Amino acid sequence: MDRQIQKKFWNTQRIAMISGGALLTIFLVWQFAFADKRSKLNVEKDKLTVSTVTQGDFDEFIVVTGVVLPLKTIRLDAIVGGYVKEKVVDGGNMVKQGQVILKLENQNLKLSFLQSETEASRLVNDLQNTRQRLKVEKFTIRQTINDLDYQIDQAKDLYDRNKKLNNDKVIAESEFLKSKRDYEKLMKQREITFESSKYQEENATMQIKQLEGTLERTQKNVQLWRETLENLVVKAPVGGLLSSIDVEVGSNINQGQNIGQIDDLNGFKMRVDIDEHYISRIFAGLGGSFEFNGKDYALEITKIYPEVRNGRFQVDMIFSKGVPEGIKRGQSSPIRLELGKATKAILLPVGGFFSDTGGNWVYVLDKSGKKASKRKITLGRKNPEYFEVLEGLQVGEQVITSSYENFGENEVLSF
Repeated sequence: MDRQIQKKFWNTQRIAMISGGALLTIFLVWQFAFADKRSKLNVEKDKLTVSTVTQGDFDEFIVVTGVVLPLKTIRLDAIVGGYVKEKVVDGGNMVKQGQVILKLENQNLKLSFLQSETEASRLVNDLQNTRQRLKVEKFTIRQTINDLDYQIDQAKDLYDRNKKLNNDKVIAESEFLKSKRDYEKLMKQREITFESSKYQEENATMQIKQLEGTLERTQKNVQLWRETLENLVVKAPVGGLLSSIDVEVGSNINQGQNIGQIDDLNGFKMRVDIDEHYISRIFAGLGGSFEFNGKDYALEITKIYPEVRNGRFQVDMIFSKGVPEGIKRGQSSPIRLELGKATKAILLPVGGFFSDTGGNWVYVLDKSGKKASKRKITLGRKNPEYFEVLEGLQVGEQVITSSYENFGENEVLSF
């Protein structure tokens, strides 16, 4: 008789099935609860720039470009107009103070000078004639008064005698009255003549003063025309390099026209272009430096040009501690322009990541160095070398600072 064999519940097949199901369940639970679901991207670490976050002095500066110019540049402007008769010195040559550079010709100026000189000569003659006439009139008046005094003496003697005789009833009263009237008439005539001579003298004196004033002004005018004619010869106001002269023989020059410039080579300065973004932070006395022949030279802002062109403005900087030897006009060089004093800060090197993230986040490597994850950060000030880190990074952490252009929206980078 066959015996029924009872099957075991925990057989090998069932155990295998239950174990597989349990493992699958655990895997699924881990995937949903614990697995890293962030998007990932495999990249080659060798092609990335990885920088270490450090702590140090944050120097707030910008790098600008300066051009070497003479400390002083004297413009040559035509004081008078004319055509170029002779060009004595060409551009690019050294000139001494007072050296003739150009000779101009202007016939109208010469004619005006001659007319003014002729007028001055006429006034001199008029003044001499007036003075001579005044002397003659003085002699004439003196002679007239002298004659009147003589006649008055005679009339007075006659009047005195007739008065005495009239009192004695020796002569007729009419004869006495006639001698009296003759005497009084001569006295009044003398008084009138004296007043007339005084008036004539005052009038002549006034005419002389007027002529002297007119002559003085005319002579000044003659001197002015003479100096104007002298300006037809253009001379170097200072010694230096005649860096340019933009005229040729036979060309016509207008009054006030710029014809060239002279560079004073006794000193140099730097003319610097700066972005208008910094205009409120730039002031006279602000320092900077630049490298020339392996040495650093200190610079200082002395003048700010307020006009903004194409988003930039200019400043002049002088060498505060000596001019570099061998520097030439027109050379350009990068300048480190300080905007503030150095302060302690957490520093992150500048890189291409900023254009992709705006400085709001970065990829930070983990301790193993095999993975980098996104992290939000806050950056502060910036100079050409470093960003100032305000939040999100610690000293010693490593950050990818090269461009993120090819990383897309992935949150984790694997190496």
